[in-house]
Amino acid sequence: MPSTVIKKYEYFSEKMILRIEFLSGKIYDYMEVPKIVYDEFRGAFSKGTFLNKKIKGFYPFKRVSNGKPDPLPF
Repeated sequence: MPSTVIKKYEYFSEKMILRIEFLSGKIYDYMEVPKIVYDEFRGAFSKGTFLNKKIKGFYPFKRVSNGKPDPLPF
């Protein structure tokens, strides 16, 4: 079932970073996410619910993109 919030996700195992791209275009990196948590996330029926209950608030994060194009340099 497609997510109503998450467009795509990627896991960088060597750095334990879970990157989430939302339908809004915003991209966040969640750091220090163990592979077992990522595996549970992948298998979750609702990715958005899992993200809210098991990842947000438990792991540090940073916004990679705000979903808006970068301003022109002139």
